[in-house]
Amino acid sequence: MHTPRHLLSSADLSSDEIAYLLDLAAALKRRPQKVLAGKHLALLFEKASLRTRVSFEIAMDHLGAFTMYLDPREVGLGEREAIRDVSRVLARYVDIVAVRTYGQSIIEEYARFSSIPVINALTDEEHPCQALADLLTLREHMGDLRGRSLAFVGDGNNVSTSLVITATALGMDVRIASPPGYQLPEWAVAEASARAAASGGSFRATTDPVDAVRGAEALYTDVWTSMGQEREAERRKIDFAAYQLNAALVAHAKPGAFIMHDLPAHRGEEITDDVFESPSSIIFDQAENRVWAQAAVVAFLLGADGQVER
Repeated sequence: MHTPRHLLSSADLSSDEIAYLLDLAAALKRRPQKVLAGKHLALLFEKASLRTRVSFEIAMDHLGAFTMYLDPREVGLGEREAIRDVSRVLARYVDIVAVRTYGQSIIEEYARFSSIPVINALTDEEHPCQALADLLTLREHMGDLRGRSLAFVGDGNNVSTSLVITATALGMDVRIASPPGYQLPEWAVAEASARAAASGGSFRATTDPVDAVRGAEALYTDVWTSMGQEREAERRKIDFAAYQLNAALVAHAKPGAFIMHDLPAHRGEEITDDVFESPSSIIFDQAENRVWAQAAVVAFLLGADGQVER
């Protein structure tokens, strides 16, 4: 059986592949090309979505392909039907699958039995498509990213995990500040540190938000309470109180530092409204670029990237 290429983790991509995907995404954004005519993508979602669903559907339309959305109530992944069976059935119908689910182990099991490419459209542990869109956005505003500085303030969650792994691979100066008990997983720290060393970038994890943002050219935050953590919301508001992206914290960054958020945002919690709406906010550019980052990933995994005219 042919062994397909999957994107399950940001660590699945080398630094050269990340740079290549950003170039490919930029080319498709400049001029959409229908290099996947007749191909089909299944969106297998167990978690609610706005950006992920719409951006994948629009990306596939630009590529000339079709999309099928599967509601969790219709599939019951691992409950109504075994993960391995769903994986093998869909592989007989479509060309590629994007899975948005809970634990990373679910998508890894799904991919193990899949004869077609599988994309991580979000798990509790990682969000690789978001990270590619983020870096595409930064490159549009900064140019070459090598040596440029990016600070993430908040939870060591799926978004920050994929972000630091991707950004360090491109030689960026990456810092993250999280409260004690909410830091990045050890494997992500090790991976980001190794990638920074190999690329000539740098990586630092701290509990001090001022230290993280000092002089930074881009500031990124995310919700304090993600899907599935609602019971922890009140506790997290207390623990993250000093990690709000507000005017006082932004003042320690480089003047005009770009403001980033992957959305949805809880304004007044992790970010104040004035910072969110500031002239240096590139938040909606990030959302737009989900389309082009994902178009590049799909074309790459299906081997159509060579057909894209630059």
